Amino acid sequence: MSYIIDKEELLPLLTTNDIRICDCRFRLGSPDAGQREFEEDHIPGAVYFDLEKDLSGQVQEHGGRHPLPDLTVFKGKLEANGITNDTVLVAYDGGEGSYASRFVWLLSYLGHRNVQVLEGGYAAWKNGGYPIDAALSYYPSTEYHMELNESVHASYQEVKQFTMRSADDIVLVDSREAKRYQGIEEPIDKKAGHIPGAVNKLWTKVLDNGHFKKEEALQANFSDIGRDKEIIVYCGSGVTAAPNYVALKEAGYKHVKLYIGSFSDWISYDDNPIE
Repeated sequence: MSYIIDKEELLPLLTTNDIRICDCRFRLGSPDAGQREFEEDHIPGAVYFDLEKDLSGQVQEHGGRHPLPDLTVFKGKLEANGITNDTVLVAYDGGEGSYASRFVWLLSYLGHRNVQVLEGGYAAWKNGGYPIDAALSYYPSTEYHMELNESVHASYQEVKQFTMRSADDIVLVDSREAKRYQGIEEPIDKKAGHIPGAVNKLWTKVLDNGHFKKEEALQANFSDIGRDKEIIVYCGSGVTAAPNYVALKEAGYKHVKLYIGSFSDWISYDDNPIE
């Protein structure tokens, strides 16, 4: 199944009972904006998932700026919104693609089989004249059973081992802007540069005005990476690497992981080298 769904495909599904629309709108620097926008209007029947309150855990010494959430708490959030293992999940953000992709990756890690990101996000939906609503939806609570899929999750230890040996079978992909990758400028983290051995694939290159590019274009974007490689994607805090994760899967790459702590976790260990 594709990780991407367009608004024309989604519209007739709104009246079915086995789907849940997940609003993931968020603004860095204005953490309450997404919730306010959701309360103003949203796709009918949608429920809200906050990047920092739901899709991330509490920041600690290690783990990065957007670490994994407490999975037991997150499981409770799914259950409170009537989501089961069989529910078809469609996530959208404002059109950036990164926040919805974070949701898609996280649910993939939980072992969920039917989760997609809405092409173009809420902007494309609303500007296209599709139905919106301001009413809040409530659903009967359910039971959700997590079956963690470690094949999509790269631990800090895995990345550390990559930097300590020659690993021709693994490609580490830095998803940030070239200036941050090269260490020319660093507006967020306390150190500049990248994890040794990483290649640079800017996450916005897989998108066109908030829409994921077609499969052929995605394949061309990653054409210098062998299909047989294990790929680990990262960014600053595990958010903007998620579109690269989705794009690689759409391009046909089977062995793709995300380092959720990303560069902000890597530099939290003082002895780690930086290129």
